[in-house]
Formats: sequence, C-alpha cells, structure tokens
Amino acid sequence: MEGVFILELGRRVKQKRLEKRMTLQELADKSAVSKGLVSQIENGRSIPSLPVMLGIIQSLEIEVSEFFEGMSLLEPTILLNRKGDYVPFEKEDARGFNYQRMMMRNLPPSTVDFALLTLSTDSYREEVTTDAYEFIYIIKGETDYRVNGQTLHLNEGDSLFFDGRLAHVPKNTSSGECLLLVLYFFDQRS
Repeated sequence: MEGVFILELGRRVKQKRLEKRMTLQELADKSAVSKGLVSQIENGRSIPSLPVMLGIIQSLEIEVSEFFEGMSLLEPTILLNRKGDYVPFEKEDARGFNYQRMMMRNLPPSTVDFALLTLSTDSYREEVTTDAYEFIYIIKGETDYRVNGQTLHLNEGDSLFFDGRLAHVPKNTSSGECLLLVLYFFDQRS
C-alpha cells in the first residue's frame, strides 16, 4: 500500500474517534484490539488487517463506504506532464490571451489548476474575477498586473498571490510576448 494511503487511513481513524469523543482505550476495547495497535494505526506505523480495520470502523459506528469515501490507491502521488501534453483553452472573451493547461488536480477539498498564459503585445481584456486564489509567476517579459484597483509592475522572476475574487487583469508591458505561470486554487467547500 502507498504510504500516503496508510497515513490517511490513520488520520481518518483518529478524526472519527475524536468526533465520537472516544479515548484510544475505549476504541481498542470496543474493537477487541490493543490500545497500542490503535495508536500505531492512527500514526501510520501499522497496517491493519482487513478484519481489524472493519472492526475499528464498526466500533466507530460509521458505514465502511463513508469511512473510505474519496480514498484511492490508484491516485498517483507524483504527476508528470510533458510540454506536448498541455491543452490550449480560453477562459473569457479576450484577445491575445493564450492559455495552456499544464495540469489540473482535485485535492480534496480543493482543485488546483496549473496554466501557462502567453500575453501578446496587443493583448487586451476587461478586469475579471475567479472563484479561486491565484499564484502568478513571470517566466518571461514583464507585466502591469492590476488587482483591486492597484497596479503592480512585475518583472521576470517576480511572483504574485491574491484572492481571485478581486477584480484583476494583467497587461503586457514587454516589447515581445510575456509568459506567466498561473496556479488557481479552487476551494470546493464553499
């Protein structure tokens, strides 16, 4: 099993135990296992057998499907996307804004979207808002980034992080194209 899966399994046991206001000893007694084993499971130091795990879940008085909801052994922990895999897309009515999606992942309870944005010298759009926090990194060129009525000049290597619900727009101030790495962090709890 993946180490991340084991850690999440233990975290969920502890979280559910605390929600039920049970001590380690109470859960151990109810599950017919030792207190030490429950502690090792909660801390990701022991992989429980299936009967032990099912006994703990039953002792926590929750459905097995509820306990394992959103967990997957198939979820890779390292993601590699080659430049040729990037997908062009448009976000809004704009001229000269050429996005390429590098990667998009659901990371409960959020989604992270990685994109490259190339601004041509004649790029233009109105200010926009997004339902995400945004991280901007200037790879090439320079831009005046307008956020919430404030204009911030960014040069190659500069970065910016802001709440995308604030009105914003970049303007290319380079003599050539401006290339930006854009990361969107969408919160799925709202």
